[in-house]
Amino acid sequence: MSSSLRRGALAAAAIAFSITSLAACGAGNDSQTLQIVPDNAATTVGDIKVQNAIVITQPDLESTGPAAISATLFNSGRSAQTLDSVKVDDSGEKAELKPAKGGSLTIPAGGSLIIGGEGNASAVLTKGRDGIQDGNAQAITFTFSKTGDVGLRAFVVPAEHYFESWGPSEVPAVPGTKPTPSGSASGSPAATPGDASSASATASEGTEAGTGSEAGAGGAATPSGDASHTAAGH
Repeated sequence: MSSSLRRGALAAAAIAFSITSLAACGAGNDSQTLQIVPDNAATTVGDIKVQNAIVITQPDLESTGPAAISATLFNSGRSAQTLDSVKVDDSGEKAELKPAKGGSLTIPAGGSLIIGGEGNASAVLTKGRDGIQDGNAQAITFTFSKTGDVGLRAFVVPAEHYFESWGPSEVPAVPGTKPTPSGSASGSPAATPGDASSASATASEGTEAGTGSEAGAGGAATPSGDASHTAAGH
């Protein structure tokens, strides 16, 4: 056998050994990757499939406002079903369900129902962050008229960015400070009608007093003139 053929045979053997070793790492029922159960926001029970389940909280961590649950519900059965309740397992709180305007909470046969978002049915948690935390995979249970309970874990995210339009419709505004007067009170009080009357009376008295003084001065001059006239007569 030539040297080139020997080198090719050795290379092929090395590749085959590597592939066999890698396959052995993932083989068997005890593989570590098979023991990892990921958090899943979708599940199917009977004719019902719950997909894209999310709990959306207020964007402000200090807010006590409500949270909302968003999901798409599919019914692959031949008869309609209704959504009876949605519950947070840890706190036991049930969401307030409300159908879309002119709609219902019924999932038609072969159809779907969207929970959350503008114009759709809604599921609101009035206690807000009670028992839930952003970043968690929250255990929630949907209950249907025929299938019964369908449980899964839904991711908890704040109503920001992509999820802003899917969050709770009641988002309280950030509390502000109370308005303060724009200017300070003046040190001089405004004039009152009584003050004006007093000022007018004072001015009038001053005028009369001045007139009397002028009259007195004129009276004193007259007797002096009379005295001069009398003296001249003598």
